[in-house]
Amino acid sequence: MSYRAPLNEMLFTLRHAAAIDAIATLPGLEDSNFETAQAVLEECARFNSEVIAPLNHPGDIEPATLANGEVTTSPGFRSAYEQFAAAGWQGVQHALDHGGQGLAKLVATPCMEMLHASNMSFALAPLLTDGAIEALVVAGSEELQERFLPNMVAGKWTGTMNLTESQAGSDLAVVRTRATPQADGSYRICGEKIFITYGEHDLAENIIHLVLARIDGAPPGVKGISLFVVPKFMVGADGALGARNDVWCASIEHKLGIKASPTAVLLFGDGKFPVGAAGAEEAGAIGYLVGKENRGLEHMFVMMNAARFAVGLQGVALSDRAYQKALAYARERTQSRDIAGSSGPVPIIRHPDVRRMLMTMKASTEAMRALAYFGAATSDRAAHCADAEERARSQALYEYLVPIIKGWSTEMAVEIASLGVQVHGGMGFVEETGAAQYYRDARILPIYEGTTAIQANDLIGRKTVRDAGATARTVIAAIRATEEELAARGGDDFEVIGERLGAGRAALEAVVDFVVQEFRNDVRAVFAGSVPYLRLAGIVLGGWQMACAALAAADELQGEGADRAFLSAKIGTARFYADYLLTQAPGLGIAVVAGAAGVLALDEEQFG
Repeated sequence: MSYRAPLNEMLFTLRHAAAIDAIATLPGLEDSNFETAQAVLEECARFNSEVIAPLNHPGDIEPATLANGEVTTSPGFRSAYEQFAAAGWQGVQHALDHGGQGLAKLVATPCMEMLHASNMSFALAPLLTDGAIEALVVAGSEELQERFLPNMVAGKWTGTMNLTESQAGSDLAVVRTRATPQADGSYRICGEKIFITYGEHDLAENIIHLVLARIDGAPPGVKGISLFVVPKFMVGADGALGARNDVWCASIEHKLGIKASPTAVLLFGDGKFPVGAAGAEEAGAIGYLVGKENRGLEHMFVMMNAARFAVGLQGVALSDRAYQKALAYARERTQSRDIAGSSGPVPIIRHPDVRRMLMTMKASTEAMRALAYFGAATSDRAAHCADAEERARSQALYEYLVPIIKGWSTEMAVEIASLGVQVHGGMGFVEETGAAQYYRDARILPIYEGTTAIQANDLIGRKTVRDAGATARTVIAAIRATEEELAARGGDDFEVIGERLGAGRAALEAVVDFVVQEFRNDVRAVFAGSVPYLRLAGIVLGGWQMACAALAAADELQGEGADRAFLSAKIGTARFYADYLLTQAPGLGIAVVAGAAGVLALDEEQFG
C-alpha cells in the first residue's frame, strides 16, 4: 500500500493543539492561517503520495552506492529530488529574503511529517539542509548568507552537519579536526568525520558542509571548537561554482535501516583535490568561519536543536506509516473465529488483542503528533511574538519540549514499529511484507542527533535544574487547568481521562521536585532516573494533548455537519490513552524517585 497522509488528523491538530489561527496573528506570519495550511497540506500530500512514497521500498532494496569517492543514490531519487526542489518544498518555513515562502514552522511541520512518512531515507537530505540553513541564519555573516543561503533554500544545494569523529562520538570535547588560518581570511580544514548523513550524493549540484574544527592554538575541550562552512565545490562571490574542494568520501556505511540514505566517512584535506587559496594549490579543504572563534558548539547547537525536533517528527511519521500498514493488514487478514462466536474465520482486527495493539499505535502516534505540533507553534511564538517577555517564555518552553519530542517520540516509534510487525504475525518477519523495514528504519531514531540518554540528561541539567523547574511547573499548571476542564465537562469518559491525567501530572510534579532538590545532593541518583523522567514527561504531556483533543472534539460534535465518526473516535482514542498509557506514569515516577538504589547497586566487577 502507498502512503496516505492523515489530513483530517493533521488539520484537527493544527487547529486545536497548535492554535494555528492564533499563530497567524503574529507579526510576519499573517499568511500562515488555517486556509493556507490546508491548501499547502493537500498539495504536499499529493506530491508525497505520488512521487516520494513509491521510492521507499525500492530504495531499501537498492541502496546508495559508492565508486571512486562519488555516491549514486537509489534509482528514482535524483528525479524525485529535482521535483521536490522545483516545487519549493525546501523553502516552506524559510525567510522570503532568502527565497523561501516565509510560512510558519507550524505549517512546515506536517509537510516534514509527510515527507518522512513517505520515505525517511530520502527526507534526511532536506532535514539536514533545514538545520544548516537555520545555523547560517543565526550565526553566519551577511556575506556567508548571501553566498550560500539562496541556493540552499531553493534546494539546489544541500547541507550537512559534521560533528562526529571516530574517537569523538557524543563527546565533542575531543574533536581533532583542525583549522589553519589563511592570509585571505579563509581556513584550511584537515581531519576525518564519520556518520555524515548525505555527506556525498548526486541529488544536488553542491553540498554545503558545516564542520566543527579546532583552530590552531585554540583552548582544549569544547571551549576551543569553531564552526566552518566547507562547500564541496568552491563558490565565488557571484554564487558561481568553482573548483572541487578538498573533501573526499572514503566510504559509506552498510546499515540496519535507512539504507537508501548515504551515511559517509568524509576526509577533509586529504589531498585528493588540492585547491587554490591565494593562488597556491595545496592540501586542505577551504572553509569559512561561522560566527566567532571558539563558539562553534554554541552555533552548531542551533542546527542540532532543529535536527532534534525534526528527528522527533520522524518518530511521529514512521509510527503513522507503520500503523497504516498494520491497520490495512488487520482488516484484510482473516484468521480464527471471533471469541464471541462466528460462523468462520474473521478479519484479525476483530480480535481484542489486535485491537489493543492497533489502539496503542494509533493513540501514541496522535499524542506524539499533537505534542510536536504544539512544540512547533511554541517555536513560532518564540521567534515572532511582539512581546519580548512572551518570546522568552515561549523559547524556554520550546527548549524544554525538544528533548521530550525527540527522545520520547523516537523511543515510541521503535515500540510502535515493533507492534506493526507483531500485528502481521509471521508475515511481519518477512522482508517482502514491508513491515520490517519500518522497524529497521526506526531503530536509528533513538540514537542519532543525540541518544535518548543525552536527551534525558539535557532535560534534567539544562531544561529542569537550570531554571529550578520553573518551565516544567508552567507546563504542570497548564495540565492542572485541563484537569479542571475535564471535571467540569462531566461524563464517564472525561471523568476517567481527568483522573488518569491527574495521577500522571502528580507523578511528573513529584519528579520535577525530586530532580531540583536532589541534583546537588546526589547527582548520580538523579541521572540514574533521567530516561524514565523523559518517558514520564512524554507520556503525561502526550496525555495532556489527548485530553485537550477530546475536549475540542466534544465541542465540535455540537456543531452542524460535524464528522461524528472522526470526532467520536478522538474521544475514544483519548480514553484508551488514559487507560493504557497514562496509567504507566505513576510507576515511572517511582522509578525516578526511588530507583537509583537498584541502578547503582552493583560494582563494576559484579556485572559478570
